[in-house]
Amino acid sequence: MEQTHNILNAIIGVYVKSDTGIKLPPSTLNEIANFTQTLHKIHTFIEAQQSGSKVKKFFRQGELGGLLKDCRAGLQRGLVFFQFKSSDIMFTAREMEEQAQIRHQEVLDAIETISSSDSASSISRMYSGSYASSNSISMLPAEPKIFHGRESELADILNHFRESTPRIAILGAGGMGKTSLAQAVLHHEEIVVKYQGNRLFVACDTAASKVELAGLIGAHLGMKPGKDLTRAVLYRLSEGLPTLLILDNLETVWEPAESQKEVEEFLSLLTDIASLALMITMQGAERPSKVQWTRPFLPPLEPLAQEAARKVFIDITEDRHPMAEIDQILSLTDNMPLSINLLAHAVDVEGCTAILSRWQREHTSVISEGYDQKSNLESSILLSLESPRITSTPHSQELLSLLSILPDGLSDAELKQSNFAIQDILDCKRALLRTSLAYADGNKRLKVLVPIREYMAKFLPPTDEMIGPLFKHFQELLQAYAVDRGKQSSALYVERLTSNYTNIPNIIQNGLHPGHPNLADSISCTSHFIRFSANIGKGPIPLVDKVLTLLPHSEDHRAKASFAVSLFTGHRSHSIPNPEALIAQTFEWLETFDDPDLEATFYTHLGSYYSELDIPTAQKYCQMGLSLAKSHGNIMRQSVALGRLSWIKWRTSDYITAQAYAQEAQRLAKKSGDLQRA
Repeated sequence: MEQTHNILNAIIGVYVKSDTGIKLPPSTLNEIANFTQTLHKIHTFIEAQQSGSKVKKFFRQGELGGLLKDCRAGLQRGLVFFQFKSSDIMFTAREMEEQAQIRHQEVLDAIETISSSDSASSISRMYSGSYASSNSISMLPAEPKIFHGRESELADILNHFRESTPRIAILGAGGMGKTSLAQAVLHHEEIVVKYQGNRLFVACDTAASKVELAGLIGAHLGMKPGKDLTRAVLYRLSEGLPTLLILDNLETVWEPAESQKEVEEFLSLLTDIASLALMITMQGAERPSKVQWTRPFLPPLEPLAQEAARKVFIDITEDRHPMAEIDQILSLTDNMPLSINLLAHAVDVEGCTAILSRWQREHTSVISEGYDQKSNLESSILLSLESPRITSTPHSQELLSLLSILPDGLSDAELKQSNFAIQDILDCKRALLRTSLAYADGNKRLKVLVPIREYMAKFLPPTDEMIGPLFKHFQELLQAYAVDRGKQSSALYVERLTSNYTNIPNIIQNGLHPGHPNLADSISCTSHFIRFSANIGKGPIPLVDKVLTLLPHSEDHRAKASFAVSLFTGHRSHSIPNPEALIAQTFEWLETFDDPDLEATFYTHLGSYYSELDIPTAQKYCQMGLSLAKSHGNIMRQSVALGRLSWIKWRTSDYITAQAYAQEAQRLAKKSGDLQRA
């Protein structure tokens, strides 16, 4: 502390003795900037030492020691530079310190005199007029210099101000730009004209109770500290001119159960003041009760539109990157403003290619190098996870972990039908929605933004206990679709499977590891999914290569044969490595169990595969499939085989036989209820 004090006095002395006024040499300014950074690190280190501090959790093992080392080095550097600047400066610093002590005593004497007078009248005399007086610590934050995509919300808020003295809650997920929108309102010319100096912007991050919140507001009003300034603050605001009060990050003090009721009561009392316009920013999707918020409500902020996101990115990085690369970067952010801002600044230094490469290795750590929630995405997400609304519903974090590998999200039906080992699964959903860690899309599916998904997948991935029930749910859907494919009832499964098209490979992938108890089932599910993807025209899926490497690790010949058959079923959408060897292996696997339907399917699709390579071989396999299907009375497989034979005959210009095969295939398809081929 003494070193810091000495350096501060020395810096003041540098300004006093400068012969160029406030324009100091670049070298001196650079050292002042370095010292400012050191002060910030000292503040962060001290805050991290506090009992129960959230800040401490932002640091990985060993980082606090490194931070302390940086603090010491920074102080030593400052002492060396400023103490040796000149002896006159140090003499001036000592003089200034002595004068400061005299002035401090004078202030204490003045406070004692004021305190002896009537409390209410003294408040009125001291704080009449604008809050921008020297008595007030209130300093308005700067107007956002880069502001795109919130024009509609800004217009809605300004309309409320034109019509009344509003009470507005700006809600949304962390990093969604709530504070920036509030600052844009604060500095809008209409608001400046209407409220002039009576605009207060109070950051609530440090408040832990209603009393501390009132103390923060009182400090911005220029009031002296006291045990509880609640009544004095209400009196001061009710006696003054029309005022705009913005409470930023109010969730910090509102969320804890022990303070929520008293904070809501305080907000209610504030809104009883007719001349006071109140605006709050809060993480989440719910407004504090006991306040008649101005209608229509401002909806929780959503990610920026693509064009607005591009404008933000280009304003930060300049227009010197290909649009394709910009869009690739933006896809990592889900157009969340904080993520765009942090990634754009990283790109400005390193370039798009380097950042995209780093993201593959580091994910959200690329934009988590700052010390607070406004410069560190991981810190912002961690604060949301520590919200009382989340901690009071413990399993909500498990649900969020599962959603981190589900880009398509989940419907309420899937949440309930998957039989998770969580009785209050819909309560968990509500907790995630309340904190805006998740959102409901236009189809009411519960989803999570990309940056939050990346964070959870990296630091809190889902367990087998959470993935298992959903795997079983998807497995049952795929099996049911395989049985009913082509029938009218299959439409029910198509819609549900298509809604989870990106989710299903991620869930299957969890079991695709040597020794995993679900390896055989995961291979079997992959087979069904390959066929489903081919049937709906989606093409190849990303799991094929991985399953091929795992076939030697599985003893389940049926699962392996089924996978091989599925590859030949969808051979037009993906290449098959070493197909002849796979065909030979599949014949061996099929000999170990009895499944004429799978065997007939294999013959038929081998015929389809060879129809572009070797017509006689293709015809041979199709005939084998047809014969096997006939011998077991499987009219649906007969229909498929005849359809393939019809195609082969058409390719060889035998149109009469082709027509006969096609007509018989259609007749059998109708008989079997296969509407797709009928």
